[in-house]
Amino acid sequence: MSMNKTCKQCDQKFVVEDEDLEFYKKISPTFAGKTYEIPPPTLCPKCRDQRRMVWEASTNLYKRKCDKTQENIISIYSPDKPYKVWKNIEIWKDDWDPLKYGCDFDSKRDFFSQFESLFRQVPKLATLSTIVENCEYCQEVWHLKDSYLCFIAGYAESCYYSNEILRVKDCVDCFYVRNCENCYFCTDCDKCNSSTFLEHCENCTESHFSYDCKGCNNVLLCTNLRNKQYYIKNKKYTKEKYFEEFKKINLSSRSIQRNLINELKRIKLGVIRKSDNNKKSEGCTGDYLVECKNCKDSYNSYKCEGCKKIYNIDSDAKDCQDLNISAEMQLCYEGESIAGYKHLFCTWATYGDNNLYCNHCEYCSRCFGCVGLRHKQYCILNKQYSKQEYEKLTGQIIEKMQKDGEWGEFFPVSISPFGYNETVAMDYFPLEKEGALKLDAKWQDKDYGIKYNGPFYEPKDDIDEYIENENEREKLLAGILKCEISNKPFKIMPQELAYYLKNKIPIPTKHYNIRYKERFALRNPRKLWHRKCMNQGCKNEFETTYAPDRPEKVYCEDCYQKSVI
Repeated sequence: MSMNKTCKQCDQKFVVEDEDLEFYKKISPTFAGKTYEIPPPTLCPKCRDQRRMVWEASTNLYKRKCDKTQENIISIYSPDKPYKVWKNIEIWKDDWDPLKYGCDFDSKRDFFSQFESLFRQVPKLATLSTIVENCEYCQEVWHLKDSYLCFIAGYAESCYYSNEILRVKDCVDCFYVRNCENCYFCTDCDKCNSSTFLEHCENCTESHFSYDCKGCNNVLLCTNLRNKQYYIKNKKYTKEKYFEEFKKINLSSRSIQRNLINELKRIKLGVIRKSDNNKKSEGCTGDYLVECKNCKDSYNSYKCEGCKKIYNIDSDAKDCQDLNISAEMQLCYEGESIAGYKHLFCTWATYGDNNLYCNHCEYCSRCFGCVGLRHKQYCILNKQYSKQEYEKLTGQIIEKMQKDGEWGEFFPVSISPFGYNETVAMDYFPLEKEGALKLDAKWQDKDYGIKYNGPFYEPKDDIDEYIENENEREKLLAGILKCEISNKPFKIMPQELAYYLKNKIPIPTKHYNIRYKERFALRNPRKLWHRKCMNQGCKNEFETTYAPDRPEKVYCEDCYQKSVI
């Protein structure tokens, strides 16, 4: 039967459904013939998600020394962190063995304190990046080339200041775009090209400042259009007249750009919204699900089946729960950045199977409480055992964890190597320092950013003022700009300027972190409300990420299709 629970962190009521209990039973591991059941969670879904996110570094990068070579490197770990941080290529070399840090389990100490001791000793990757070229200032990226300040990005080239992008090229200041090329400040877009300031658009080319348009070319300030061309403010023009009107609007001017941003905001208030942004999905609740089946309360995921409370899954998760930023998994639970089979309570465990409470382990099988291992099996706290020894000791450790109230809990936030304000938890669950410390989280007080008090360079309003003026371009590249919102100093990179010149985009006057926050604010929260369709006469009800007090017109899918397409 389902269970009514009270979260031990926030005191909110939550329900553990029958299907959840069945799932916990299904994934419960067996050692030496005895099954150790995964208990129902003690934290509500929100607090569980927050606890995992404290392990996910945000957009902070630091300069520090490699503790192996003493070279200057870029890292997600600030210089004051008490860990050995190595240049990535040094971690991947065969001239060291993580097993040398192995230790015996002490039955007189709790497991998490012993894991923390090991975690502090094993060298860390400077950034979580793999198969990259000329991407020193990027984090959690793979198959990336010639990019700068990109985070959670894969199979991309020549991209800057972008987050959660996949299979893209020449994109700048984008958030959650897929299969796009030459796009600027686009959010939640797929298969778009040579476009700027698009939201929720698909298969659009040379389109600008538009929302929820699909299959459109050459549209400006448009919404809810399908397979249209040469439209301004949803009004049809001939090709000649469209370009005549388009040229009157100077997109190369920052002041004009801001007027268009504000106009799009106003237009969006009257736009019909579908209850969710799911595509080709069946039996799902949540948002931004693509080709998913029977996934519940899940978000930003692709080709997943039978999952619950999963977030940012790149592809192919099956029968999983409570996961963030992962891919290609089955029967996994409570994890952050993982891939593989039956990983439980792990962070950055890539491929392999049946690992518990592991961190940064690759292609490992049946390891418990290990850190930084590769291609290992039957290890506990980085110490090698035989299969029989492993199963016997693992059972003893779990029984000790059960007595200490640790079994079935994810790693405590106190063990995370990052300050709360350095993680994605700050994006989704913002807190002041006092609130973070109450959770027993760390806090990064020291600012390692650029220290500069001026003079500052003030960029020209119109990018055209730089095209034929080499002297002004040199001043811009040599100068320091001050963010008009945060007052933080920042620079314009040469390759970045080349992009702006080529696409006639005005020089930004806001720090990239502020621009990221503006894009992030365009997304709905990861929370569902029960609502009725707002189309008059319709009685359909649904779960949606649009809160009831929001002003938008939210329709059920049937009414939306009839009204928009």
